[in-house]
Amino acid sequence: MNAIKNFDELLAHLSQESVRKRVAVVWAADEKTPVACAMALKADFADVIFVGCEEKLRQNENLAPYAAHISYVAANDPDDAAAKAVALVREGKADVMMKGLINTDNLLHAVLNKETGILPKGCVLTHVTVASIPTYPKFLFFTDAAVIPYPNQQQRSEQVRYISNLCRAFGIAEPKVSLVHCTEKVGPKYFPFTEDYPVIIKKAQEGEYGSCIVDGPLDAKTSCNLHAMEAKGIKSPLNGEADALVMPDIEAGNVFYKAITLFAGASTAGMLLGAKCPVVVPSRADSAQSKFYSLASAVLFAK
Repeated sequence: MNAIKNFDELLAHLSQESVRKRVAVVWAADEKTPVACAMALKADFADVIFVGCEEKLRQNENLAPYAAHISYVAANDPDDAAAKAVALVREGKADVMMKGLINTDNLLHAVLNKETGILPKGCVLTHVTVASIPTYPKFLFFTDAAVIPYPNQQQRSEQVRYISNLCRAFGIAEPKVSLVHCTEKVGPKYFPFTEDYPVIIKKAQEGEYGSCIVDGPLDAKTSCNLHAMEAKGIKSPLNGEADALVMPDIEAGNVFYKAITLFAGASTAGMLLGAKCPVVVPSRADSAQSKFYSLASAVLFAK
């Protein structure tokens, strides 16, 4: 499998491989979620299970042509819909979950419920973004812009594991993963979390995360630009060609996400990893196209 470098190639791959997964959509009462689902149905990579809002969705003209690949589960309200979507995953009846018009905290409450949720014991839930940036020749993956405020060593280690697995699902045989920081030096006095970086790098070298190359601390520019790396006199096995960035904290990840979409015209997809299935949790500000790309990415990764 060749590396998938943009969303057009992703959609072509799903089509060529006849990939189709079952997507449980939680309370699709907004305008954009049904449109994104219709796009996924048209692209022929999803069977959609709408949990809640059946009466409204049956009247949606965008969905009408794909009725054969749509089913419904009754729900009383968004929280009930979230609980029932999680149950579908637990019962092996859905491969992907998607957020509709429900508060993210409410959705996560269902996902993380210790008795009925879908986060396996010992696993970490983290958000990963897949970004297509016009000035970068391939996808750039990064974590975490939405869930973990200040990752500890275990959480960051799992972030490296998840993002490496996702890269390999996109056909990148040996992902280059950068542990991002504002400087290229471990600084325990002001940035104690950087002391975890050498530990994680050693784990990668020992094969803890499968086939991948991990290095850092590096800033975002030296991670992704060989000229910047050489100008600073830095030698790294990433060679300015990072596939993935593991951000130091949620503040850096969120600012990076907003900056590349606003100023660089990036197209993005995002999902939560670590649970029993990928969970698509788009922002209310995301376009239907972005939600569609998120669905396509989650379907590719779904086991």
